[in-house]
Amino acid sequence: MFADSPSAHVTDNVDQNRFELRLNGDLVGIVGYYDTSPARRRGARKPTPVVSFMHTVVVEDFGHRGLAAVMVRRSLDRARDYGWRVRPVCTYVQRFVEANPEYLDLMAPPEASDAISLN
Repeated sequence: MFADSPSAHVTDNVDQNRFELRLNGDLVGIVGYYDTSPARRRGARKPTPVVSFMHTVVVEDFGHRGLAAVMVRRSLDRARDYGWRVRPVCTYVQRFVEANPEYLDLMAPPEASDAISLN
């Protein structure tokens, strides 16, 4: 199977906090995510959800076929549909977004705790 196969499907498994890539029904990859949205203050507008994409995993037997890119692209497309802002913790997702600037508008600004102190 290759990434352009019509049997490659990416779905959101909300109970497991992950997007899943299935080929012919078999789970072969995931993009794990975690909702890091700020707490809603009483009387304030509901904040835009901020979701960290934590890791991208493809089963070794299916590696080097472009499946991770397909899975991340479809996961980011779904995030856009949901109205999420994405914090790309996963280095693969970071590199994917750098190579595909059409997703830059989805990126959430880094948290203050992400900054490196030089003191």
